[in-house]
Amino acid sequence: MADVVTLDAWRPYICEVLGRDPRGLRDIVASDQAGRPSVIQVAAVVEGKPFPTLFWLIDPILNLAIDRLEAQGVIAQLQARVNASQVLRDEMLEDHRKHRALRDLAITTEERKFLEVSGMISAFTQRGIGGIKEPDRVRCLHTWYAAHCVEANAIGTLVDDILRDSNHPASPHVETS
Repeated sequence: MADVVTLDAWRPYICEVLGRDPRGLRDIVASDQAGRPSVIQVAAVVEGKPFPTLFWLIDPILNLAIDRLEAQGVIAQLQARVNASQVLRDEMLEDHRKHRALRDLAITTEERKFLEVSGMISAFTQRGIGGIKEPDRVRCLHTWYAAHCVEANAIGTLVDDILRDSNHPASPHVETS
């Protein structure tokens, strides 16, 4: 976990790449090859509202690459692969389980109490990566990839393969030459 000094030192960079102040910034959990933050961790409750997206991809190069993949229909292509493969669906279920465990560890006592009292804890105990309700749905490559940068997952691995096949130069998971 990054200390307050480290978070404060990187806050201007994070603000610049997000185009705004990062609400609920809790930690920097992955960095690019130059040491710049590429994934941040966000609080479970932001401005009094539940925020089940634990990890946020902020790397501008990766975000653009994933935007382009999504625009090319890669979500539908990956979803078709998921639909055709029980093994891949099982891997995704396990990915969601692991992510819920990580998120559970990240929730503070105060956040947990707020979520329980407000009846919103199920968004954290029953939903997976990025707050996804249907465990075999791809939905958003950005949320899958942000989580993948912290702990490898099936969809992130497939995105790595696509980026590697296209000779994309950037990510903690994509080897560059």
